[in-house]
Amino acid sequence: MTAETRRTALAALPDCFCPADGTRVPATSPEWACPLCRGPLDLDFSPTPAPLTSLTGRVNSLWRYAECLPLPAPAISLGEGRTPLVELTGTVRAKLDFLMPTLSFKDRGAVMLAALAGHLGPDRVIADSSGNAGTAVAAYCARAGLPCTVYVPAGTSPKKLEQIGAHGARLEVVDGGRESAARAARAAADAPGTFYASHVHNPYFLQGTKTYVHEVWEDLGGRLPDALVFPVGNGTLLLGAALAVRELHAAGLIAKAPALYAVQAAAVAPLAEAWRAGTDDLLGETREAAATPAATPAAVTSAEGIAIPRPPRARQILSAVREFGGGFLTVTDEQIAAAQLDLTARGLYVESTGVACWAAVRDGALDGRTAVVPLCGAGAKTGVAGGSGV
Repeated sequence: MTAETRRTALAALPDCFCPADGTRVPATSPEWACPLCRGPLDLDFSPTPAPLTSLTGRVNSLWRYAECLPLPAPAISLGEGRTPLVELTGTVRAKLDFLMPTLSFKDRGAVMLAALAGHLGPDRVIADSSGNAGTAVAAYCARAGLPCTVYVPAGTSPKKLEQIGAHGARLEVVDGGRESAARAARAAADAPGTFYASHVHNPYFLQGTKTYVHEVWEDLGGRLPDALVFPVGNGTLLLGAALAVRELHAAGLIAKAPALYAVQAAAVAPLAEAWRAGTDDLLGETREAAATPAATPAAVTSAEGIAIPRPPRARQILSAVREFGGGFLTVTDEQIAAAQLDLTARGLYVESTGVACWAAVRDGALDGRTAVVPLCGAGAKTGVAGGSGV
């Protein structure tokens, strides 16, 4: 990319702002968090989606929703998006996001971060992850020719580590849990020439994950189900979904917004605890954080991807679930293991975190309402919960 092309692209980017205190951050700034409160940023971007009839003949990837994306389609695209819907019951469909290029839904946001980094031209990209986000960022950085370092907690699934390394990223394995890896990455994020590809703090990631809902809307003929159910740790898929639902509703493309449900592992459920307590933020100290401050994700729950004791966007997640009339559901590791085996018997091999939503709703928790659940990570990444054979 030439300097002139980069300047033109940067001039068109929307600015970021802090949802907590309103502080604005220019698109060209290296800031990855609010400079005042250090909280995550949102994007000053309110697009109008195209009507269903305008989508015919467009590129068969998430970039078909061009009007709703803050970046033009990049040369680094791997054809991410447009994953299929399959029926699980008469009322529940699954969206197979484990069929994405790096085998998880995180590609939706990672391509946005890598494309943004390409415009900014950093010396290096860093990310932190329990596995899938780091893999996706590593893959798209490899595609873009950007040096990448990924911080992961000790105990991360070996296959995920192998995949990250195979894409040429440098691995930094951090003692402790997911919070420890995030702290290590944030400590390195302010170094000159560094782009922090945070799937939690950077709002461009959410602009990618929202395409999940645009695809569901299109594949259901311009409507959405009664409920959308999401596994929630840092909440990036649910928050992206909330953006898309607001866009579609504001444009008059859906008559009624679906309820948004969040699923957490019972062993690490800080948001569900806050929901039950009726608060608008996390409780002062969650049971999980107090009991296992340095535990690795796998030591606490097989759903390592959502084992997040203190998600930075907690207030936004709780608010979105309330706004759309949903709720929180929790599942035990025994329920996750049973749901994973149930899906394998249906021909779908999904990792433990990715089956959490099916574990939560397969016994009728939604009272017969129509719903879509994401199967958002491939089973090859982690194997079977509990280590049993299939």
